[in-house]
Order: sequence, then C-alpha cells, then structure tokens
Amino acid sequence: MHWIALFMAIATEVAGTTCLKFSDGFTKLVPSVFVFIFYTLSFTLLGQALKVLPIGMSYAIWAGLGTALVSMIGVIWFAEAINPVKIISLGLIIIGVAGLHLSQQHAV
Repeated sequence: MHWIALFMAIATEVAGTTCLKFSDGFTKLVPSVFVFIFYTLSFTLLGQALKVLPIGMSYAIWAGLGTALVSMIGVIWFAEAINPVKIISLGLIIIGVAGLHLSQQHAV
C-alpha cells in the first residue's frame, strides 16, 4: 500500500510540474489551480508512504523518478532537445534510485 502511495505521489508531482509549464508563470487560471491540487496530493501521498518507508530512499525515488519522467515529457511533449549527455544523466539518476532501493533491502 505504501509503495502505491509513493508511486501515486510521483505521478501527481509529475502532473503538477507539467501543469506548471502550462500555467505560463501562473498567468493561466486552470493550469495554475491544478498545480496546487497536484502538488498537495503529491505531498499528502508522499507523507503516507513515509509512515512506513525510509525517508532517504523514498525521497530519492520520488525526486529522481519525477525528474526523469518530467525530462522525458519535456522531450516528447514540449519538443525539448535531447542529446547523449542528457540520456546518460537520466540513466545515472535511474541507476542511483535503483541503488538506493537495493541498499535498503539488504541493510541489516
């Protein structure tokens, strides 16, 4: 259940960040309202996940996967540039998140 909350927190954070782009600096009402709704949901769900999951690992997964997903949305949806350095950097984020997760499972 707490893992579901964490992944829902990531999804709502990504949605909030995407709405932030659409809000055009908070000059458009509807996307601006959704920014606050999605971020509120994201932090609420993250808080629920942190009741059980370790904070360091949870925050790294939340921030790292959120960053990677937002970067991919930027490339796919907003036609942002992609280059080998960006691809390698995103890969390193994912490797780092996986490493933190694996280190928690094997910790004594």
